[in-house]
Amino acid sequence: MSSPPDSPSDTELITRVLLRDDRHAFGVLVARHQSAVRGLLRRLTGGDLAQADDLAQETFLRAYRGLRGYRGGAKFSSWLYRIACNVFFSRDRGSRLAAPEPLELESGLSDVSLPDALLERYDLERALASLKPRERAALVLTYANEFTHEEAAVILDCPLGTLKTHVARAKEKLRRQLEEVP
Repeated sequence: MSSPPDSPSDTELITRVLLRDDRHAFGVLVARHQSAVRGLLRRLTGGDLAQADDLAQETFLRAYRGLRGYRGGAKFSSWLYRIACNVFFSRDRGSRLAAPEPLELESGLSDVSLPDALLERYDLERALASLKPRERAALVLTYANEFTHEEAAVILDCPLGTLKTHVARAKEKLRRQLEEVP
């Protein structure tokens, strides 16, 4: 995400945070990146807005505490995505639960004609929720967030071959699940 011309760059803001403990500068970083981080986490949590917001808050807390560890080798947003994915994976491990199923369509809606696009999105969300967390993350990063396989592998801190395997398995599982939808 680019900043307006008069706005300081992410690097300038990070420097201000590190040198002067400038919390306002960190607030600007949060405001600049929170929408993208929350969007990623919403996709990973199967659309659970409350859980995505909790995970985003944890992501930015960890980012603030670990900012000295940011080396600048990758874009700041990629570094944040890595933290967000790690927060998601640790929450998933801690709860031993898969992502929640998307909300069921209410039984009274069966008589109502819903737009095909809405039904297709619902089917896709259900299928995504059935994937393993790392498969879901690999697919979301490469397709929804349009990262290259190389960038997604860096974000997920895994070898490129592993990332490609996660994507291939996820796509195959989605294909099978969506073929079963009436």
